Amino acid sequence: MLLSGRNNSGIIFTLLGFSEYPELKVPLFLLFLIVYSITVVGNIGMILVIRINPKLHTPMYFFLSHLSFVDFCYSSIIAPKMLGNLVAKDRSISFIECIVQYFSFCVFVVTEAFLLAVMAYDRFVAICNPLLYTVIMSQKVCVTLVVGSYVWGLTCSLTLTGSTVQLSFHSGNRIDHFFCELSSLLALSSSDTHISQLLLYVFATLNAVSTLLLILLSYLFIAVTVLKMRSDSGCRKAFSTCASHLAAITIFHGTILFLFCVPNSKNSRLTVKVGSVFYTVVIPMLNPLIYSLRNKDVQDTIRKIMTIISCVKNDRHD
Repeated sequence: MLLSGRNNSGIIFTLLGFSEYPELKVPLFLLFLIVYSITVVGNIGMILVIRINPKLHTPMYFFLSHLSFVDFCYSSIIAPKMLGNLVAKDRSISFIECIVQYFSFCVFVVTEAFLLAVMAYDRFVAICNPLLYTVIMSQKVCVTLVVGSYVWGLTCSLTLTGSTVQLSFHSGNRIDHFFCELSSLLALSSSDTHISQLLLYVFATLNAVSTLLLILLSYLFIAVTVLKMRSDSGCRKAFSTCASHLAAITIFHGTILFLFCVPNSKNSRLTVKVGSVFYTVVIPMLNPLIYSLRNKDVQDTIRKIMTIISCVKNDRHD
């Protein structure tokens, strides 16, 4: 039965996920459960560590705390439903649930892209203009940059989902993905999706190109500044402060660009799903590990917290 674009509330879809590989259901469930558990603990832990340690109350860690929040949010939008569908026979999802899932996911994934660009700009100012760093990266500027990232993410999401809800869909259609990814959803519409697909292409290209360009320019100036440094210790310190961020950027943008390059064919659907798992579930787990493993202040704070917890446990036993 075909419902009009303004009356899609009764539409039910089926998320195929990894159902074509039934022998992998249990191993995938256990793997994704472990990854998601680490994601939750890692990102919430990073936020708490930054709040607890006064040394970490700086612009860089302010941005990092929001990156951890965004990672936690968009992973939590995808992972629980994906885990449920791996073990449940009923993999149905209503049109409203589907739109809400994509809307929420889009807000946070776009915000993450711009937060990574903001963090690159922060490192550029810190290394290339260290004497003016506290003036340029004032609290007002930091808040404005973060709020702007969220607002732009919300704007993109509202525009894309707004164009999608006007389309018509058949009930019972199957989405060949593990979440309501927009291009997979548009493929099921019986309406003319030209405008929606154009909007998706424009926003995806604009966001990817603008953030990547800002990041590359920032690190180009950083590289020039570092090469001019006469002190080896200064070079090592500058590289150390940027290494974690560069790793996070490489993984995030590398995965996104890889997915853009995958040809649109049935044979590539598994590749798309694996790539999507990487940036929706794996990257949010990796980010807190990347930043904590390379940061002495974060490690020291974690050790202090673990020591306090250990002392409290010992006192209770005594």
